[in-house]
Amino acid sequence: MTTQSNTPDPKVSRQVQQQAGIAPSGPGGGTLFTEPVLVVNQKAKLIELTNEYKVMDQHGNQLGSVAEVGQSALRKVVRFISGWDQYFTHKLEIRDAQGEPVLRLTRPAKIFKSRVIVTRPDGEPVGELVQQNVFGKINFAINAGGTQIGAIKGENWRAWNFAVVDQAGTEVARITKTWEGLAKTMFTTADNYVLQIHQQLPEPLRSLVVATALTVDTALKQDARGLG
Repeated sequence: MTTQSNTPDPKVSRQVQQQAGIAPSGPGGGTLFTEPVLVVNQKAKLIELTNEYKVMDQHGNQLGSVAEVGQSALRKVVRFISGWDQYFTHKLEIRDAQGEPVLRLTRPAKIFKSRVIVTRPDGEPVGELVQQNVFGKINFAINAGGTQIGAIKGENWRAWNFAVVDQAGTEVARITKTWEGLAKTMFTTADNYVLQIHQQLPEPLRSLVVATALTVDTALKQDARGLG
């Protein structure tokens, strides 16, 4: 596959520092699983038919991407003309800087609560992210091997900022939404999320924490527009 462009974006650094409140830190390992800060950018499209994300480090260097897969032409038409998106199954691939899949996410069709299944590219299970409530501050359980190993806790009812905690309830990561400007957000549904990981995490928690930044949009924000 084609290697992605890796030109740093100075706007990303400003958002991370000024809006997410994260001070610049030393370089990480240069991959999706070794950087302490990930910036997840949903590409701005006036008509959003396919979820697409760019994943960068805190300096705006692209580390990978996320793309929705398995959509038929009919599915895209239904998505365009209706608000029924939440009732469909969503499948996404998390890809590294070379475009190779490293994780796969499946969000089965839902009515109220979301569930996101995370696997390796070969189908090996990693874990699940399971929505715990519908009203109030949204919380997700992070499960692996039938056991809860952490949680994602919404800090406001609009679901813009989240604390990610481990099994003991200690915060290990934080997700913060940043804004590019009123004019842009008025005409698109593009959101930017900054995932700050506070410490080295064991697997499978690390992979599931990385997946949380994508779950915020796919599991929640898709139907938030319908909730008005």
